[in-house]
Amino acid sequence: MSIRPMLAALAGSLFAGTALAQSAVSEEFQKFRDVMEEDNPAELFEMRGEEYWKTPNGPKKASLEQCDLGLGPGVVKGAYVQMPRYFADVDQVMDAERRVVHCMVTLQGIPYEEVVKQPFSNDKGTPDHVAVVTYVAAQSRGMKIAAPQGHPKEREIYRIGKEIFQFRAGPYDFACSTCHGADGKRIRMQDLPNLTKPEGAAKGVIGWPGYRMTGGFMLTSQWRMNDCFRQQRFPEPKYLSDTVTAILSYMTVNASGQLYRGPGIKR
Repeated sequence: MSIRPMLAALAGSLFAGTALAQSAVSEEFQKFRDVMEEDNPAELFEMRGEEYWKTPNGPKKASLEQCDLGLGPGVVKGAYVQMPRYFADVDQVMDAERRVVHCMVTLQGIPYEEVVKQPFSNDKGTPDHVAVVTYVAAQSRGMKIAAPQGHPKEREIYRIGKEIFQFRAGPYDFACSTCHGADGKRIRMQDLPNLTKPEGAAKGVIGWPGYRMTGGFMLTSQWRMNDCFRQQRFPEPKYLSDTVTAILSYMTVNASGQLYRGPGIKR
């Protein structure tokens, strides 16, 4: 046997061995995550979010119990898995976090500028709106993902999200699809789901909001999308931007029919 076929065979063997080892590690990570989720600290934030939802707050001294998440004022059960969706009162499509903040601004009189002083959780803690999103999400646990596509603007924002997902730019010529547009990709020890398929898209949806063990706070899908832009070396979108809502629409619609199991837990 010549040296070239021998090297090719050796490389193939090493690749197969590495792939098996990576698969084994991924399985162990999943087992660890499953055990942790049995006692997920996200429940503490769910309770805090429920308390905020029901308690008068802000300059208007109002609760969020009249907030319409798409199923009628105050209806929380099943709302999360049916967003992003079109809201006639604002004539636009909103994801869950965007809608919660909208209700805080309109119903409670909290200035938007006050919310964006700390849009995401960090070492200072978890903001109220993130806790509310966690509560809202928990009320859809075990339900099928079913973001609607009946309104023209819902279909339009899905199409825009798909275009953004495939758009390559930045110093490394990356797109969302660079990491999440095919099967079998990974970065370090992290499997990268294929968001163009229902099973992969579900993995990108079902664990958010997520409790971050290394920080002790909750993170939302809005944060996850912003962080993806950062990792692509793109400018991060403005908080609650149309861009992020469009990508969330693309992911969530692709995950239609899959069971939502969040809020999840992250490393």
